[in-house]
Amino acid sequence: MRLEDLSASDDGRLASPSAARNREAIAAVLAQVLPEAGLVLEVGSGTGEHVVHFARVMPHLAWQPSEQDAACLRSISAWVAVEAQANVRQPLVLDVTDAQWPIAGADAIISINMIHIAPWSAAQALLRGASRLLPADGLLCVYGPFRVAGEHTSASNRAFDAQLRAINSEWGVRDLEAVSNEAPALKLDLERTFQMPANNLKGIQIVGPLPAGLQHITIFSGGAHAESKESDAARVLITFLTARPLRRPS
Repeated sequence: MRLEDLSASDDGRLASPSAARNREAIAAVLAQVLPEAGLVLEVGSGTGEHVVHFARVMPHLAWQPSEQDAACLRSISAWVAVEAQANVRQPLVLDVTDAQWPIAGADAIISINMIHIAPWSAAQALLRGASRLLPADGLLCVYGPFRVAGEHTSASNRAFDAQLRAINSEWGVRDLEAVSNEAPALKLDLERTFQMPANNLKGIQIVGPLPAGLQHITIFSGGAHAESKESDAARVLITFLTARPLRRPS
């Protein structure tokens, strides 16, 4: 499921605005925790932009992308062909909920922005698959928004969670504790968490409002059509857009 508009090239490559924004911040964290050598499996590689970027900045590792969406599989193959990096394999067709995955093992597994746009059973399946494939010192890295102690970490995450649940009641921002509680039975442990840049903008903190000379204000009006098929999602969006702006801490 895609929550953003993707641009497409004639050769089949898809381009994701969010992947372009967050790939450097994610790569910086992965470079700190991934092993010095070995194979990294990405579960749910999407367009393929992440994996080719990671392979470029971490050439000491071999990278195995995977997906179940046909258009994304074509996109990954196209990105791999264009980038021509020897340390990136052709994508595997992988459904995270399958009892057996089409790969015998990996030294590390990463999954980016997957478990909140899938049922909770997909998160559980990801943990089960990691438990089967990883060695004793293997690492599972999961990127995405989380609630902590049952609370959202930002107003934007709260609005995003409501948007997801309006689209599909089985989706939503997951509780970090719920994920970590599933792990021990599968011989996995939560080792470390990283606070990522807000809105995936590395090194930028929006405190607003901007000085009058820089601030440009555009006023919009909006409403949900009476016969809209996605009226709940429209109302969530309007609520988010009309939320109070960020203020500098006092």
